[in-house]
Amino acid sequence: MALASIPKLVLGSVAFAIFWMLAVFPAVPFLPIGRTAGSLLGAMLMVIFQVISPDQAYEAIDLPILGLLFGTMVVSVYLERADMFKYIGKLLSWKSRGAKDLLFRICVISAVSSALFTNDTACVVLTEFILKIAKQHNLPPHPLLLALATSANIGSAATPIGNPQNLVIAVQGKISFGQFLIGVLPAMLVGVVVNALILMVMYWRVLSIQKDEEDPLASHAAEEEVNSHHFSPATMSHFSSLNSEQWNTHMENFNLPSSPHVQTLRNRSVVGDGEIDRVLSNTLDSTRNSNASKEETNGMSYETREETTSPSKTDVKVVKPVVETVLNTLEVKDRLSVRWRYILWKLCVYIITLGMLVAMLLGLNMSWSAISAALALVVLDFQDARPSLEKVSYSLLIFFCGMFITVDGFNKTGIPGALWEVMEPYSRVDRASGVAILALVILILSNVASNVPTVLLLGGPVAASAAAISQESEKKAWLILAWASTVAGNLSLLGSAANLIVCEQARRAPNIAYTLTFWNHLKFGLPSTLIITAIGLTLIR
Repeated sequence: MALASIPKLVLGSVAFAIFWMLAVFPAVPFLPIGRTAGSLLGAMLMVIFQVISPDQAYEAIDLPILGLLFGTMVVSVYLERADMFKYIGKLLSWKSRGAKDLLFRICVISAVSSALFTNDTACVVLTEFILKIAKQHNLPPHPLLLALATSANIGSAATPIGNPQNLVIAVQGKISFGQFLIGVLPAMLVGVVVNALILMVMYWRVLSIQKDEEDPLASHAAEEEVNSHHFSPATMSHFSSLNSEQWNTHMENFNLPSSPHVQTLRNRSVVGDGEIDRVLSNTLDSTRNSNASKEETNGMSYETREETTSPSKTDVKVVKPVVETVLNTLEVKDRLSVRWRYILWKLCVYIITLGMLVAMLLGLNMSWSAISAALALVVLDFQDARPSLEKVSYSLLIFFCGMFITVDGFNKTGIPGALWEVMEPYSRVDRASGVAILALVILILSNVASNVPTVLLLGGPVAASAAAISQESEKKAWLILAWASTVAGNLSLLGSAANLIVCEQARRAPNIAYTLTFWNHLKFGLPSTLIITAIGLTLIR
């Protein structure tokens, strides 16, 4: 591809450099505006510098990718409300047989959940839970946190909805969900197992240390903390307990159509003993007047009636427990009814999500399948969807819009095309040496420029080069790009957003905070990334 004019080349490179700097290092001292604003700034500079026109900027935004990303985020929000991630977390501690068993479970569960619900989501909801399990079993957290972050990245490579770069590859490469899954799944499964084995070898001695004797009360408290864990990251909240106060809050959020009994029961919670006594007295007065009329008919005197029918404190004490029992029975029935409706709602959420995955596997449009599932969940919820939709990361969608424009402008400078022309003869996917060189380029660029921009920069040229060989080679090139760019995120702490999420969640966890350092991650990430990438490349089909 021919290079653009000198002014466009220089100005386009400056705009892309600003975007790259803010995307990779969002806390730049002299411009601390963050990744999202950085992507918009890069896009605006591309238009201001006339590298691309405003119309070309709008055309660069890939709406199918944004639709798929939005739909999967909405579905994840409703799955979180339906306690899906709480159940996934409980699988980690269910009948655990020691530290090594726990490590292997974390690898498998984080990989599978990442493939279905994105790696970022899995890391957000599982980090604090893993820290609590580590505290309960008196284990060092860093091997478990490394297992979570690295396995989540590996697992997310298996599906188009596992991470953002896979969304781009599936849409631009026109690869169906089923083709993507079949092509990468063997590499993912082997990669997760190898990753777990490397972790066990490196941390065997740490994981083999017997648990120190500790205070039984402290151990019991730690276990209770794990069992009662609430996933409460900044963008998520869970319903988990069923006591009276939390059920009331829970049902207000759930907004099921409430019966008059429910409202009465809520109001009844503030009624005092004096109020009950007045109600009972009024009831007894009514009974007394009725009896009085009957006795007057039989010729009894007023004095006799008054003496024989006046209510005593003993009567009130006898009747009051009966009334309270009846009220409590009604309250229990209403709670059971609401609880069963909530269980039915959760079941419907799981069915709709499964239907979305089946539709994608059958080859239906992935973007519209995700959006349809999201809208079905919104309608099924039968309440104002604003609280749930507010949990969607709109900043990520805006970041993608700015990134699409910025990368398209940089491509129009001709620099990426010229560099690829130099590398293309050595990076052909029809021979092993070419695949190895291509994977190495992807690994380096993914850690320098981040994986999504790398996919946007290399995707078109790599696919075009492979298409000249055969259609199957083109598909294989896209899948190699997906595998290498995703696993590359494990190389360093800054390699993927999932790593940073685990690091930040662990650092901010109350009472159990832990700092996963850059060097701790690199010491494991470098050999793991190189080995797993190489093994996976032989299994990509």
